Amino acid sequence: MEEEFWSELQARLNDYKQQEKKYNPQPTELAWKALRKATNEDFESSPETKISKDNLVKIIKALVKVPEGFKPLKKIQQYLEQRRVLMRENNTVDWAAAELLAYGSILLDGKDVRLSGEDVKRGTFSHRHACLYDEVTNEEYNRLQHIAEDGKQGTFRIFNSHLSEYGVLGFEFGYSLPSPAPLTIWEAQFGDFDNGAQIIIDQFIASCETKWNRQSGLVLLLPHGYEGAGPEHSSARLERFLQLCGENNMVVTNITSPANFFHLIRRQLAWSFRKPLINMSPKSLLRHPKCVDNISKIYEGKFQEVIDDENTTEANAVKKVLFCTGKIYYDLLAKKEADNRTDIAIVRVEQLYPVADKQLDAIIKKYGKATFHWVQEEPINMGAYGFLLLNYNKAKYLQCIARPQAASPATGFSKLHEKEQKALVELAFS
Repeated sequence: MEEEFWSELQARLNDYKQQEKKYNPQPTELAWKALRKATNEDFESSPETKISKDNLVKIIKALVKVPEGFKPLKKIQQYLEQRRVLMRENNTVDWAAAELLAYGSILLDGKDVRLSGEDVKRGTFSHRHACLYDEVTNEEYNRLQHIAEDGKQGTFRIFNSHLSEYGVLGFEFGYSLPSPAPLTIWEAQFGDFDNGAQIIIDQFIASCETKWNRQSGLVLLLPHGYEGAGPEHSSARLERFLQLCGENNMVVTNITSPANFFHLIRRQLAWSFRKPLINMSPKSLLRHPKCVDNISKIYEGKFQEVIDDENTTEANAVKKVLFCTGKIYYDLLAKKEADNRTDIAIVRVEQLYPVADKQLDAIIKKYGKATFHWVQEEPINMGAYGFLLLNYNKAKYLQCIARPQAASPATGFSKLHEKEQKALVELAFS
């Protein structure tokens, strides 16, 4: 059998040589060749990712309508009406709206979107409802698959996957490699679920360009934030991903603005190169009354790596600047508004890597009479502070306000969590 096998291989090789055939690259190979390697300058500022008002209207219409004769659950009918009021009457977008608008806009660009993970169709926190179900027939209706009336749009593929993070993330990483055109996303039910896929992250995602000479635009959505849900549902281990960062190998973000998340997702395919994106996704912010943006930010602008305090008018009057990332921004904002503190500015670092050095430098220069602090929910031996000390040359000026050093990411007692969180915010404003 072995001799026959090798003889067949040799015969085929001889036949190939005799015919002098030329290899014709496949379309996907040509698509990759059209892209380039990223440079440091690419991360100084993001490309424009706005969409037209016409496309915005098309997507909103698709998100609030159901087919004739389709009978969604009563709760879903209420949900759709809330969506309509939110976007059409109030001219605002929350997290779910911004996310679905981003996917819809990419589909209208003619590119496919693929999303998998546990319960992604509904969303773990019941915010997405990408697919609706008829309460009588259980027929599925994929909302984003019906945006363009003429059918000229990309395909929205969304799959509830089983609880094997290692297997599913490995598959999605592989899916992101053949072609740079589709947007490929894996969402963990909670951020810490990436523990089960650590081998794929370490061996392939973080080092795919350096070790394997391949680019990937794979997106990981990892719900992260301290809300008293215990150690297993609080931390996506932000510090682990930051420790894997080097040579501009991937992008790590912790977003506070729905519109900024919209532009972040669109940027993945707007770049003329591909980088894996690790996003610390929100949980409580999905329904936080303050976590909304004017809809105009969707059809204008681009991704903001750093967001300055919009409520600060006199920079010289600011005595303290609180740098932070993610959900804790809203805890700090509530305290600032309750105490009417005009002498404190809260600056959001939306992209942690690659570090937006020049933008951070400009903030520090602007508030020349202030002291600077880094505030994080995570214990001081976790989170982003240690990474910033090594990767941002002015981080030495940032005094860290964090939970004490700990072995476990978070407490399992909600009352203790509330006490810790309150003390953290009080310390930041003391």
